[in-house]
Amino acid sequence: MTMMDFFRKSEGIWFIHRTVHHFDAVKDESGESKIHIKVLPRNDQRVKNICEAQGREGQFSEAIASGGASFMWQAHEEGGQEPNPDQAAILVDIPDDQTGRSGKLLRNQGYVEKIPVISRYWFGQDGILTIDTEYDNNQGQERCWFITDDFRVRVSTIRMMNGVYLMTYCSERRYLSDASLL
Repeated sequence: MTMMDFFRKSEGIWFIHRTVHHFDAVKDESGESKIHIKVLPRNDQRVKNICEAQGREGQFSEAIASGGASFMWQAHEEGGQEPNPDQAAILVDIPDDQTGRSGKLLRNQGYVEKIPVISRYWFGQDGILTIDTEYDNNQGQERCWFITDDFRVRVSTIRMMNGVYLMTYCSERRYLSDASLL
């Protein structure tokens, strides 16, 4: 699988049930949300803008990008409302080679720190996607895989500069109809 294959397979709306484990004095938490994923072609203006903003001396350009995806999330309770564009990120795929099994993801904003960031990704032989991200003050690793076409699992760990760890487990079901969320 390539990153663009992964984006295409992920396109749509997903219902997420997450559990967050804090490895400090903070109480664990859980919740529900939705994520809206849309594939972006390489010539999309948002892809071009991120390539230009994060490329130094032409290091990244839409010519070497495979494309991208927009991710917009919202609380599950917000139901029929449109997602807030401030709760969104654009990811751009810059593959290492023609196989597309590893490369860089350019993000207009990170998940842990809301700053532009470049992540490394790769797909294991087992099909699991791993994304490593070095932020200014934190490190994150996310792993994601499909159980079926309409159900996937995502696990992430975050190590902060002060040593506090955080682990998140998400089960994600594709939103097909209101009945599919019961």
